[in-house]
Amino acid sequence: MTDRALVVVRAGALTTVQDRGRPGYAHLGVPRSGALDGPAAALVNRLVGNAPDAAVLETTLNGCAVRPRSTVVAAVGGAPCPVTVGGRPAAWGAPVVVPAGELLEVGAARSGVRGYVAVSGGIAVEPVLGSRATDLLSGLGPAPLADGDVLPLGTPVGPHARVDVVPQPSPPAELVLRVTLGPRAGWFTPAAVRAFTSRAYRVSSASNRIGLRTEGPALERARPGELPSEGMVLGAVQVPPDGRPVVFLADHPTTGGYPVIAVVRAADLPAAAQAVPGIPVRFVAVRRRITAVRLS
Repeated sequence: MTDRALVVVRAGALTTVQDRGRPGYAHLGVPRSGALDGPAAALVNRLVGNAPDAAVLETTLNGCAVRPRSTVVAAVGGAPCPVTVGGRPAAWGAPVVVPAGELLEVGAARSGVRGYVAVSGGIAVEPVLGSRATDLLSGLGPAPLADGDVLPLGTPVGPHARVDVVPQPSPPAELVLRVTLGPRAGWFTPAAVRAFTSRAYRVSSASNRIGLRTEGPALERARPGELPSEGMVLGAVQVPPDGRPVVFLADHPTTGGYPVIAVVRAADLPAAAQAVPGIPVRFVAVRRRITAVRLS
């Protein structure tokens, strides 16, 4: 067993290949995609000596298990979880050597939702539009992992880190999302806007890589009808007919016809990747509202 590859022994609930995504193609209808918790993905890459844009595995809730065909250095981060190599306990959040043929087992998340597994050399599946990321909305990139899949690995480019001084933040007990109101806040009553920025919501179990759905007070419209489809950005808070806000995440559609009441600051979105169903969500307005501009 000398070839550089990983054999997927247990794919888990949903494990995908992710990197920094494929920005710049929204005009073609292609979402950005990429790791939902970007800082966690970057950290595990750094721990094994990979470049920041190397592809990693993103697990969901119950982890995964893989067997390398050659000796590799791996690191597991994101949602805290048990890690074993060949059945023996191994470090989480630190580089570990996985000998050829040994099983790297990433267990169920003790808190949070998504774990990240980096392997020296990175996951070297064929890129699509410059990215190896799996996009669940458009279907671009590799399919979600299945038992028995074989994933090629790249060539290691640097030594792994013995110490990394940047702590990994704990998954949130309450998700606080700073927002800029607009561009369609005027489509809602003043009372609805106040409720949006002062009342507590909860993360819905229907959340996924496309959007974080919420449960809580419905936001009342000030005007009827729907918008023509318009461009959507990462972090847009769209309000569908049921009145419950949806925060668009990495696999979000590039256009949409429901009004966007606000946009979440990019720095707050990684925490949304680790927000388990049922935890409180608060939207905090921190800047003046965005005004929609109609181009003639």
